[in-house]
Amino acid sequence: MARNMQPIVKRCRALGISPAVMGYTEKSKLGSTKRNPNAKKRTKKSEYATQLNEKQKVKFVYGIQEKQFRAYYEKAAKAQGITGEVLLTTIERRLDNVIFRLGLAKTRREARELVSHGHYTVNGSVVNIPSFLVKPGMVIGVKETSRSIERIKGFMEEDAFRGVPKWLSYDAKKGEGSVLAMPARDDIDFEVEEHLIVELYSK
Repeated sequence: MARNMQPIVKRCRALGISPAVMGYTEKSKLGSTKRNPNAKKRTKKSEYATQLNEKQKVKFVYGIQEKQFRAYYEKAAKAQGITGEVLLTTIERRLDNVIFRLGLAKTRREARELVSHGHYTVNGSVVNIPSFLVKPGMVIGVKETSRSIERIKGFMEEDAFRGVPKWLSYDAKKGEGSVLAMPARDDIDFEVEEHLIVELYSK
């Protein structure tokens, strides 16, 4: 993980988000890269650059490519509700994000990898599609044969980094989580001005 730390930290800084949002919390390492005191003061971003930054921020946090992100946006634009909020809460329901939010992986990137390898189940059946969208009533667990894998076993037992949002719950004894409700806008764990993304795509 250490070899990937620096690029992620630099990217987080460029996008204006905390590395903790990505699951990286080693403050001593994260704070080791200082800004160049002789660097020129950044100029004010244009409207387009600001809008683009917000889109890139969401794509980076959730690990989504442009084609898929646009598909999420187009679906949100046709749905009832505020487009930007629908966009964020839909992406929040991705299985890889849910695995991360339940504390069954330390980063969304790691969660995406583990889901792809078929280590998790939804309602008892293995789901290896990171973009799978969960719904209220679904139960997310670890595949029986994966429970003995040291890394995954550690996630199931460790509560130190687990901060489960209110729309989810985690049963440590069973080693599984439940979807209690659809996520709300205030469940998004990083700052983003989603209306700017809507403005960008509306041009």
